Amino acid sequence: MIDDIKKDAADRMGKSVDSLGHELAKVRTGRAHPSLLDHINVSYYGSEVPLNQAANINVEDARTLAITVWEKSMVQPVEKAIMNSDLGLNPNTAGTVIRVPLPPLTEERRRDLIRVVRHEAEQAKVAVRNIRRDANHDLKALVKEKLVSEDDERRGEELVQKLTDEHVKKIDALLSVKEEDLMSI
Repeated sequence: MIDDIKKDAADRMGKSVDSLGHELAKVRTGRAHPSLLDHINVSYYGSEVPLNQAANINVEDARTLAITVWEKSMVQPVEKAIMNSDLGLNPNTAGTVIRVPLPPLTEERRRDLIRVVRHEAEQAKVAVRNIRRDANHDLKALVKEKLVSEDDERRGEELVQKLTDEHVKKIDALLSVKEEDLMSI
């Protein structure tokens, strides 16, 4: 029973760390990366679809993304979706290829992005702590039902705390890598 609670907590904490990794990948550094455009949706025959389902996204060089649209009629909607996104990008169109140059980040913008990244990391830590709280609550419930002893409960809480510490370290490591990435020119 305690092993089940521990395993469930470990799985959920791992998912929180993975989620943070995906969120951090969306935050723009100075380099071009296809995941920057993951959250952009395009109107494709009357329905909203992610950009990567209407076009190929490739890295042309360190500061340029090349988007190859599958249908010529979709060039305008894709270009419009990129312009209207919150990324502040200005795409250039040549036939069915849209090139998106990424302007260099200003010092002020870098500091703003670091604030955003730190907030995301803090949210992930809160999620991990909430999972710890849930696991400890489950352990207390087992003691109330007299399915485990108080000593077993204490050992279970220590295991859950070790898991929490491990996952918080992983979150801090992801954060420091991203901060370093943002501050490098």
